Amino acid sequence: MSSFHIARDRSQFTWNRAIPPVIEVESGSTVTLEVANASGGQLTKTSTVADVQTLDFSRVNPVTGPIAVAHAEPGDVLIIEILAIHLDEWGWTANIPGFGLLADYFPNAHLRISEVNAHYAEILHGFRIPTVPFIGTIGLALAAPGDHPLVPPSQQGGNLDIRHVTVGSRLWLPIAVPGGLLSIGDTHAAQGDGEVAGTAIETSSTVTVRLHLKKGMRLRYPRLETHPVAARSGRAWATTGIAPDLMVATRDATLGMIELISQMTGLDPIDAYLLTSVAADLKISEVVDMPNWVVSMHIEKDILEGATP
Repeated sequence: MSSFHIARDRSQFTWNRAIPPVIEVESGSTVTLEVANASGGQLTKTSTVADVQTLDFSRVNPVTGPIAVAHAEPGDVLIIEILAIHLDEWGWTANIPGFGLLADYFPNAHLRISEVNAHYAEILHGFRIPTVPFIGTIGLALAAPGDHPLVPPSQQGGNLDIRHVTVGSRLWLPIAVPGGLLSIGDTHAAQGDGEVAGTAIETSSTVTVRLHLKKGMRLRYPRLETHPVAARSGRAWATTGIAPDLMVATRDATLGMIELISQMTGLDPIDAYLLTSVAADLKISEVVDMPNWVVSMHIEKDILEGATP
């Protein structure tokens, strides 16, 4: 089948079914897309915290595309097979005021620039996070007309931030408009499940996907076929939150992890918070023993042991 290449300047900052496709491809085609980092070029390798304070949210999370798939109609499914993700050599992680799970605890802007290679991203000296490149935002146009913001996900996918949308996986998305209109952006070098501070290790990249159209298959929400990721052993510290409200329990588990990291490493709590966002995984551990539910947060011991801030 045919192969195509889409440059980074073919991007948009909203979901809108009226945006003309850059290309139309047949099912089975391979497409390579250049993807900007989530700041839309506002943050660079030499940026400071002052640049975080002046971020223009209308320019964040750009996506490259859209791509139309021939014969795709509402009620069909587009399967996106992830073939390759080639990352830039650096990435950024920030605490953006008013954004993130603990925005009330951490109201001030903060920024860390990571060196990124094929094996790890070093967010702080001595703190090496295993590199697991993945696509944060991958979605189709919504059925409703007009502009829709890129940050909230939807039934058509979008800003899912599932760290398993990586090389070897296949994402199934329900098609809502003729052609489907696929766009991709927001690639990451590493992220914890939950992305609690609101940012991962945000990177630009070049992504290659193969597209498969499945006709006449009704699907309500995205579905994912994952591929084994060996970067995390499971040898971890875990903290818990226990409450009748899952969000309260989630916050408590995260606060407990920030406290544990700070105690073990001497990191300032704001840096511990960013570390949880890029390297710690939230899990719903149980929701059956009413009235309280348990949320846990896990971080690999190898990241903390021997690290020096």
